[in-house]
Amino acid sequence: MKKILLALAVFATAAVQAKSWTPKQVEDIIRKVNTYWQQNNKAEVRAFWDNAAYHTGNIEVYKLLKDNQMLSYSTRWAEHNEWKGAKEADPAKWKYKNYGEGQDYVLFGDWQICFQTYIDLFFFEVGNSNFDVYNYFEKQSNQKVQTSKHKVQRALEVMGYEADSKANDYWWWADALYMVMPVMTKMYKLTGDKKYLDKLYENLLYSDSIMYDRETGLYFRDGKYVWPKHKSANGKKDYWARGDGWVLAGLAKVLQDMPETYVRQPFFVDKYTRLARAVAALQQKEGYWTRSMADADHAPGPETSGTAFFTYGLLWGVNHGYLSKKEFKPIIDRAWRYLTETAMQPSGKVGYVQPIGERAIPGQTVDQNSEANFGVGAFLLAACEYSRYLSKK
Repeated sequence: MKKILLALAVFATAAVQAKSWTPKQVEDIIRKVNTYWQQNNKAEVRAFWDNAAYHTGNIEVYKLLKDNQMLSYSTRWAEHNEWKGAKEADPAKWKYKNYGEGQDYVLFGDWQICFQTYIDLFFFEVGNSNFDVYNYFEKQSNQKVQTSKHKVQRALEVMGYEADSKANDYWWWADALYMVMPVMTKMYKLTGDKKYLDKLYENLLYSDSIMYDRETGLYFRDGKYVWPKHKSANGKKDYWARGDGWVLAGLAKVLQDMPETYVRQPFFVDKYTRLARAVAALQQKEGYWTRSMADADHAPGPETSGTAFFTYGLLWGVNHGYLSKKEFKPIIDRAWRYLTETAMQPSGKVGYVQPIGERAIPGQTVDQNSEANFGVGAFLLAACEYSRYLSKK
């Protein structure tokens, strides 16, 4: 009898592992998760990073499903915020050199991620092609363009100021590489002006100088957490999963919009592929990444936001030919199983999301009821890319 039960258990395990998905099944999950979030959370909230990170996922949902209800939710959010991040008008008062939620922190990346969604919404309205906005608006009689101009006006003002400035130390924490790097490539896509790509490269070199681990290709969250000045519980390097998740996902978004003809494009490809392999090597057998990636004992147990951003970043690389499907399929399969069988709850809630913070905290409770806007955004990014993965021949 014991042998029969053991055989049944092995068979059941194999069946779970062999479960195949269709794009339609994944799309049903996307609708379930996103509908749950939107029905339980109003769109009219501020444009700070956590809300804005959700909308980067919601925009991918609209691109995939063409569901106008999803589009309306992001549009209402943008209109509530007047298509702006931080709203201080005087550039002489703009700040960025430390954390700040005030309206004068215009150059702080957490107030700039919203521009990703505003630019996408603009393109949905007028068409998705490169042009010089400054001249285009003057010459265009198209009513859609004229009525949509306000959607990107603040992005042009703020990001144009940053691109033209001499400073290069804007991105002093890993999260900023998701918040702002994709804004720069979208600004290039919007204007055709290479200065945004050059500034992206210049700013990233500064980030690398203070928090990039050249030995592994991974990032420390910021200068405070660089080893050996800071160590994990077991004396190891403390790579924060969500921090590196921001970076991998940000690099995927950058490569999505960066022209292959750009002289620095190979630099970004090399950085992305090296980081992807370093991340894959630290996945737990259950499919998730622990909050301190190289020291599972530091803050044990599953965590969804970092895992979902990694899943999105790896899927994007396979879908676009930067990563080998044969090499990364087992990692993707394990991660997707975790996201759908552990992180996602029957109601559509996405759990096991570490709360807002900047590091892996020993003893912090992260369970099925731990949800957050940015965690849902990360889940949606991964799910949309997984649907595309399944749709590819």
